[in-house]
Amino acid sequence: MKMVNDTTGLERDLDALGISLDDSQIARFVRYYEMLAEWNQVMNLTAITEYEDVVKKHFVDSLTLVKVWDATRPCSLIDVGTGAGFPGLALKIAFPGMKVTLLDSLNKRIQFLNAVIGDLGLTGVETVHGRAEDLARPGKLRESFDLCVSRAVANLSTLSEYCLPFVKKGGFFIAYKSEGASDEMAEAERAIAILGGETTENKEFLLPDSCICRCLSVIRKVKDTPVKYPRKAGLPGREPL
Repeated sequence: MKMVNDTTGLERDLDALGISLDDSQIARFVRYYEMLAEWNQVMNLTAITEYEDVVKKHFVDSLTLVKVWDATRPCSLIDVGTGAGFPGLALKIAFPGMKVTLLDSLNKRIQFLNAVIGDLGLTGVETVHGRAEDLARPGKLRESFDLCVSRAVANLSTLSEYCLPFVKKGGFFIAYKSEGASDEMAEAERAIAILGGETTENKEFLLPDSCICRCLSVIRKVKDTPVKYPRKAGLPGREPL
């Protein structure tokens, strides 16, 4: 396994985002990378494996939330389809005041996340194994969070049906997207409205010191999501609203 002995790139990119972390937080990101690389040898967590690439395309990308959200303010956050913990676990390391729930449908990923959380000694973060369509039902995790984030690859109409039901009225759903998200947002407007959301911003930018284009699509929850949403498993993906 490649050992990490240079964190200047990470610190430079964090500085570009206006984020200042102490030595223990930087050390946690390094350990997170080491565990990701180790576990990735036996299970598929990420196709991005080089340290510098993980820093830029996973860690720093996750933390770009600060462009549209005051991450220093305590809040309850759910990361839907968290995978190897991006963006939710990276946000927890950088902003420990957040109360974070990491949701994923694959139990092997949950096992990895639990191992990282335990190794790093993090508190105020939990993992949940299951599907968004099931856990956003009344009596589960529905309308329990100030903020929902997702870096999943589904289109925004589908993602909104997965994510908006988790958000309290007055809260936000923020989708991490690549370039071209403005067109996707326009196509998703009807679905967002049906689900109780309202588009507030589409923030496009480049990752620090790169030509990698990213976009944060910001949706405010203005009314309760109708109880029939989300629809049963698989339907939001096959038949977007």
